[in-house]
Parts: sequence; C-alpha cells; structure tokens
Amino acid sequence: MEMPQGDFDRLLFFEYARKTSETNYAKNPLDADNLTRWGGALLELSNFQKGTECLNMIEDAVSKLEEALEVDPKRHDTVWCLGNALMSQAFLTPDLDVAEVIFKKASQYFQQAVDEDPGNGLYLKSLELSTKAPQLHLEIQRQGLVHQATTGGSSASNVKASKKRKSGELKYDFLGWVILAVGIVAWVGMAKSHLPPPPPR
Repeated sequence: MEMPQGDFDRLLFFEYARKTSETNYAKNPLDADNLTRWGGALLELSNFQKGTECLNMIEDAVSKLEEALEVDPKRHDTVWCLGNALMSQAFLTPDLDVAEVIFKKASQYFQQAVDEDPGNGLYLKSLELSTKAPQLHLEIQRQGLVHQATTGGSSASNVKASKKRKSGELKYDFLGWVILAVGIVAWVGMAKSHLPPPPPR
C-alpha cells in the first residue's frame, strides 16, 4: 500500500530533523533545544514503525527528552513533549499495572509543564486528557481481549466490533491530537534553529 503524500512529507521532514539533531549532538551534547527536537522527531517517526520498532523509537525519544531535562530542567516544552512520549509508551504497554505507572508519570510531566507555563492551552488540554487515558487504555485492552475470546453469534460480535471501533476511534483521536501537537512543537523548533542571526547593533 502506497503512503499518502502528506504522510510521506511528514516522514521526510522528521527524518531530516532526526539526522540534523544527531549531527548537532555530536558538536554540542548539552544543547537542550537540539535534544528536544531530536526527541520530538523520534516520537513522530515512531508513528511510521510497527511493534517493537515503534516502542524502541519511543523509548529513544524518552531518553533524549530526559537528557534535555538534565541540561535544563525548567524547559516546559521539553517537559510537555516527554509527557506525550510517555503517553504513547503507556498506550503501547499491554500490562495494565505498568501502563498505569507510566500514565501517572506522564500526568506529572503535563502538570509540571502547566506549572511552568500556566497560560498554555495546549498544556492544559494535555493534562486534562491525561486523566482520561488510563480508562481509555483499560477499555482498549478489555475490548481487545473480549474480541479475541469471541467465538459466538453474529449480533454479539457486531456489538463488540462496534464498541471496539468506537474505543479505537477515541484512541486514535487522542493519539492523533498528541502527534499533531508534537509535530507543531518540533516544526517550530526546527524553524527557530534555522533563523538568520540578528543584525549587529
């Protein structure tokens, strides 16, 4: 199946951002802006992966974002991006207890981002949605297990399929919103890094 042009463009953009960040890291490993862009690019690129490759890329994104926070712990955009990476990781974690711990950690990062920049609507929305994420994850897991165990009649399976579809749509709405927001942050970061220097005074 061929990739839509918009997705292909996103893939190229974030792959370029990843490579640029990797090159810049070799020059200056203590650049929190660069580490944040790198983590954001990895998180975006994880959407083009499947299974363990996707999870490994998310874990790499988390690592880069945590490294950025070691350099500058008050960077609210990095804190927020780390919350998004953890949310993605939690949704891909089948163990409900482990996922719950990751969701709580993500919520703490969203709260920290809101504390650092209280007027940011994106951070507030992320914090609000993070409170609903564990229940959504539970529903997705439950529906998946119910669907696997289904062996019976067509009307029961149609109802279950409809519930699973609604749950899946909600999950993708949430994750799509997170991905869009991370993409915007990464794009703005890339644009800022390529601005010409200010004229001398």
